[in-house]
Amino acid sequence: MDSASIALVLVSPERTVKEAILQLNETGKRILFVVSRENALVGVVTDGDIRRSIVSGVQFADPVSRIMNTSYISLHHDEPMLRERCRRIMVETTVEHIPILDNSRRIIDIIRWTDVFGEEYRTRTATPNPNVVVIMAGGRGTRLDPFTRIFPKPLIPVGNKPAIEVIMEKYHASGFSRFMYTLNYRKEYIISFLRENTFPYSCEWVEECEFLGSAGSLRLLRDRIDDTFFVTNCDTILDIEFSEVLRWHKSQQAAMTIIGCYNEIKIPFGVLETSEDTLIRMHEKPVHGCVVNTGVYLMEPRVLAYIPEEGPFAMNQLIDAATAREKVCVHTVYSGWHDIGQLEQYRLAIDRLSAST
Repeated sequence: MDSASIALVLVSPERTVKEAILQLNETGKRILFVVSRENALVGVVTDGDIRRSIVSGVQFADPVSRIMNTSYISLHHDEPMLRERCRRIMVETTVEHIPILDNSRRIIDIIRWTDVFGEEYRTRTATPNPNVVVIMAGGRGTRLDPFTRIFPKPLIPVGNKPAIEVIMEKYHASGFSRFMYTLNYRKEYIISFLRENTFPYSCEWVEECEFLGSAGSLRLLRDRIDDTFFVTNCDTILDIEFSEVLRWHKSQQAAMTIIGCYNEIKIPFGVLETSEDTLIRMHEKPVHGCVVNTGVYLMEPRVLAYIPEEGPFAMNQLIDAATAREKVCVHTVYSGWHDIGQLEQYRLAIDRLSAST
């Protein structure tokens, strides 16, 4: 990794947890390296560290030093057979980034899993997981006009691959190899793509006879799914460990889990706080933090019974129906979400995904 790329993932222990979250989001990375004023490595912070710390009561204003992990793995640049040593460590552990240090413990390189094995090897080594991933690929994709006048949203390019191929690769990296598609708009393009390419996983599909909304087509899968399954929109890419989310969902004994991502909404105006007609104070261009829906869900098969037999049905309606009857959880992530459903966000996601590889 070059020096400019290394600088993007360095953070001071005095920076706040909130600032670390924003840095993870802006860089598209999954890890930050905490360094002293002399740039000596003192700890690491991952998305998982942040999530666990927030759950345990850490505040966004707390310093990174409170949540950093000091039991990290690093290697000295003079280590004999350095690349082979990294290979053995990565195979034996879950570590995907190993910092290489000089005599002053400054980072001079970061060896990534893909540097050693390549993306294909990372996919093959994941523990196989039988749970189904449903990819909702039947919408018109009007927010991506004019791209979707030519081809369907699931096939828009993300780098040199169609979006759905990138989505499948992300899940396959966590061991998932069974994919089911719900299709409608320009479905023949998607079917042709799935048939003509050889993937290391199975792909099936169902076809809507009419537009059934963001959840209605799931009723077509009632007799085809008998275990916990993922549902993902085809315009959202998550770079996370999906098997970990599945384990968390099971531990919560939830009927449904929504994967949310922390985000900040910046209001470009002065906001007036009033009491009747009297000004209390003005907040100049405030920033509001919130957890937004990424469009990725975990569901138990029984949730499909809440979908009516006929007509369109939206995902928010399904969420409301499940919440009224059972436990619905939110699994919050703090990095790794790329929204490609709108042109501006699509371009930003392309830049972030390129930077993370």
